[in-house]
Amino acid sequence: MPMYDNAYETIRAEVLSRMDVGCEVSDESIRAAIDDAVGEYCRNTYLPLDARQQIYNEVFYELRQLDIIQELIEDPEITEIMVNGPDAIFLEKNGRIERWDRSFSRADKLDNIIQQIVGYCNRVVNEASPIVDARLPDGSRVNVVLKPIALNGPILTIRRFPRKRMEMEDLINNGAITAEAAEFLKILVRSKYNIFISGGTGSGKTTFLNILSDFIPADERIITIEDSAELSITGIPNLVSLETRNSNASGCEPIDIRSLIKSSLRMRPDRIIVGEIRGSEAIDMLQAMNTGHDGSLSTGHANSPEDMLSRIETMVLMGMELPLEAVERQIASGIDIIVHLGRMRDRSRKIICIDEVMGYIDGRIVLRSIFDRRDGELVMVDQLEHRDKLVFAGYDKEVLDEKMD
Repeated sequence: MPMYDNAYETIRAEVLSRMDVGCEVSDESIRAAIDDAVGEYCRNTYLPLDARQQIYNEVFYELRQLDIIQELIEDPEITEIMVNGPDAIFLEKNGRIERWDRSFSRADKLDNIIQQIVGYCNRVVNEASPIVDARLPDGSRVNVVLKPIALNGPILTIRRFPRKRMEMEDLINNGAITAEAAEFLKILVRSKYNIFISGGTGSGKTTFLNILSDFIPADERIITIEDSAELSITGIPNLVSLETRNSNASGCEPIDIRSLIKSSLRMRPDRIIVGEIRGSEAIDMLQAMNTGHDGSLSTGHANSPEDMLSRIETMVLMGMELPLEAVERQIASGIDIIVHLGRMRDRSRKIICIDEVMGYIDGRIVLRSIFDRRDGELVMVDQLEHRDKLVFAGYDKEVLDEKMD
């Protein structure tokens, strides 16, 4: 609303003059101050009703929330917000990316928002440390890249999650998975199979990990480990959530995923859930899976289950010098199932396949598809071979054969 910029600046300045910077100010006090400032301005200068409301919202959003992008945050249909500097804002809505017709009136407004976001997570971003991952109070994932790394920065990317937590029934209804495959995974989770979820960026890995966690028995002790807390696990009273920490100017040492996995092993977990494996922590996750922490879950970026295995090999070798055969044997014995997700041409997210890790055979890790998407449908194409964990979980053999065959 460029024609009312002067009104905005005048009202904003008046509100700031009424606030006591030495005291904590409530939302109600700020709203009352804005009401008074707008009313006083309008006694001398005409403002249309829609302009009043727009200025009211912008001043409040700037002082208490996330300035102009608060409007995007409150839109439940927007799944991604991409701020490429103060003058270019893009959004993803209904699977399509479009440019927003608004921008920040001043570059320092974007800077203030970024500092507000990272401060909430007790993180630091500045010229010396120009890249940071953070999150919003609602769990939305945030990435920040500042100048001079980002030439047209600051760059702010916000990945939003549905306000209503998705459940397996929702995936069945939208065709992302069949009821048969969902029941299959439910049994595997309860039987403590180690499951790895792979897929490309934006394929829904974190959402699917949350959904699978619904099948974990409520009497287990679960430890989640993430770079930036995004998981929303419900129904587990004995839940411990751990998050990494970056170093900061106060001298705090960084705490990475590897350190958290090692510490979690001393916390008597029944299962360990690592939000995403990106690097050398892969070896620690595999060791946990191979040392009695069955039922562990994690995700990783890959274009296929085979590609995921190759990437895990690379990540393990980043953290430890081991013969390739030893690494592959660790992977084959640690991971039982790989669920691969993808984005389709219509931009929907679906389960592409569910593969069983058969083991290390003839010098390589062998996969076999149990469910595969053919002609657009996810169908069962083979039987699960390794059923020891199902038997140990107490599934009756007759029921087992009926459900799995």
